[in-house]
Amino acid sequence: MGFREHIEIVKGDITALVVDAIVNAANERLAGGGGVDGAIHAAAGYGLIEECIKLGGCETGKAKITGGYRLAASHVIHTVGPVWSGGGEGEEQLLASCYRECLALAQANRLRTIAFPAISTGVYRFPKERAAQIALAMSRVWLEENGFPLDITFCCYNDEDEALYVRTLAAMA
Repeated sequence: MGFREHIEIVKGDITALVVDAIVNAANERLAGGGGVDGAIHAAAGYGLIEECIKLGGCETGKAKITGGYRLAASHVIHTVGPVWSGGGEGEEQLLASCYRECLALAQANRLRTIAFPAISTGVYRFPKERAAQIALAMSRVWLEENGFPLDITFCCYNDEDEALYVRTLAAMA
């Protein structure tokens, strides 16, 4: 079975997905914020922020796991993507690290399904096309290297992002 059989692209609300873990594009304080981060914290409820406070933050390119609280997902994997500064500050490597770290946490916790948003492409201004390439390439490499039975969903916010991910996946050899 190839890597494509383990990757799904959907448009929708990541907080409503029934998966083992959803990924939160978090800030370093894990304090909730705008965009996906704010939506996840709002949907999960106060228990999530209480657990996040105990984690003591998270570095850019790293990831930490919590419970899902009121979400359909049983876990939230929080990762801090890089702020785009033109590409000369290691942003691509940091974004790739976000995906590796999240997938490693999923494996370590024996999760079978995980859903990602487009990390760093909102207020952090990472170019969407390059971010999609990194996300899908890292997922492919991880699946091929680990052979771990994990189904990966990329949850897109709008039609444009969904089309971008579908095109990018189709272009992968």
